[in-house]
Amino acid sequence: MDKKVSLIPVSEALRKVLGQTEDFGIEEVEFTNSLGRVLKESIKADRDLPPFDRVSMDGIAINSKSFDEGLREFPIENVQAAGSKQLSLQNKINCLEAMTGAMLPIGTDAVIPYELITIENDIAKVNIEELRIFQNIHKKGLDNAEGEELIPVNTKISAAEIGVLATVGKDKVKVARNPKIAIISTGDELVNVDQVPEPFQIRKSNVHTLSALLENENLETSVFHITDDKTLLKNQIAHLLEVFDVLMFSGAVSKGKFDFLPEVLDELGVEKYFHKVKQRPGKPFWFGKKKKATIFAFPGNPVSTFVSCLKYFMPWFQKSQGLDFDHKHYAVLADDFSFKPELTYFLQVKINNEEGRLMAKPVAGNGSGDLANLTLNDAFLELPSNKDLFKKGEIFPIVKYRY
Repeated sequence: MDKKVSLIPVSEALRKVLGQTEDFGIEEVEFTNSLGRVLKESIKADRDLPPFDRVSMDGIAINSKSFDEGLREFPIENVQAAGSKQLSLQNKINCLEAMTGAMLPIGTDAVIPYELITIENDIAKVNIEELRIFQNIHKKGLDNAEGEELIPVNTKISAAEIGVLATVGKDKVKVARNPKIAIISTGDELVNVDQVPEPFQIRKSNVHTLSALLENENLETSVFHITDDKTLLKNQIAHLLEVFDVLMFSGAVSKGKFDFLPEVLDELGVEKYFHKVKQRPGKPFWFGKKKKATIFAFPGNPVSTFVSCLKYFMPWFQKSQGLDFDHKHYAVLADDFSFKPELTYFLQVKINNEEGRLMAKPVAGNGSGDLANLTLNDAFLELPSNKDLFKKGEIFPIVKYRY
C-alpha cells in the first residue's frame, strides 16, 4: 500500500481514539483529596442554605415597624454574636447589636450597619431615613433549599466544589477512578537524567514530559525503560498489558531497523486501530487496544510526543472520566505562515490576549526534535491540510499546554 494512502486524517484518528474510551469505575476519597477529580455522585444540600436568617453586616438588628413609626434612637439590649444561640428582642423599641454571620434575633427584621449609626451611652442613633424590611439579612434557604442538587454528577472538582463539599458535610466523596498508566521509553541511546551521556547518547526526557502532562490531570504514572531487544521488549510489554490500563510509549514506532514496537504489539494480539496520521509533527503515531488495555504509541521526537499526548490522550482520558470534551478552542493567527505538505500542521505559537482576542504568534523552532522551543510557546495552532498559505487574521483551532 502506498505510504500516503496509509495515513489517516487527524479528525478520523481522534474519532477512533474517542471511540475506545473506558469506564474505570468509582472510588471514594477524602474530599480534601478530590481536587481535579471527576465527581460520580450528586451532591445535595443537607439543609437549607443559609440554614437560618443570617446577618450579613455588622450593626444593629431592629424591628422595622418601630423605624416606620418614626423611631430613630434604639437602646441596645444585648449582642447577637456569630456562632451563638438565637436571642430575642425583648422590647420592639430597642435593638440588638448583631454580628456578620449571626442568627437574626427573634423579633427583628432589619439590620442597619455600624457605618450608618452612632452609639452613645448604649443608645444607637440611626442616621438614615429609609429602611427595607429584611435589609442586610441573608434569608434562610435563599441560596438553596434542603435536598436541592448543588453539584451534578460528572463535574470536575475545583476549589469551588471543595467549598460546597465541606459546607454539606461530605467528608468522603465518590469520584471516577483513574486508570493505571505505564509510560515506557525504548532505545539504547537513552540514559538516566543524573548520568553524563556519551557523545552518542541522550538523557531521557519524553517520559518525564509525559509524566508532567498527566500530573496536571492528577494522574499517577509508572515509568519504565526497555532496551532495543525484541525478545525483551515483547516479554516486558506482555506483563505490562496485564497490569496497566494504559500503556503510553515514546519511540520505536517509525521505520528504523530497531523500531520493533508495532511488530511486537501485533504479535501480542493488540488490535491496531491506526498507525500513521496525516499530521506534523507526530505522523508515525500508533494506537491500539487489547481487552481493556489501551495503547498510545507516540513517535520518539519530543515535540511529536508532546503534541500527540495533548491532542489524543487528553480528550480520551476526559471522555473516559465522563466529561464532555470540547477541543474546539480557537485563536487568531498573528502573522502570515506557509506550510506546503498536505498534512495537518501543529504550529507552535505564543499566545497573547489582545482586546479579548487570543492572538497566536508563531515562534520558529528547528523541527520535532527541538524540545527547548516548547518553552518559548504556549500552544499549538492546528492548521488544516487542505491549504498551504495561512493569512494573518485567520482563525484556527488551538491546543493549549500553558494556562
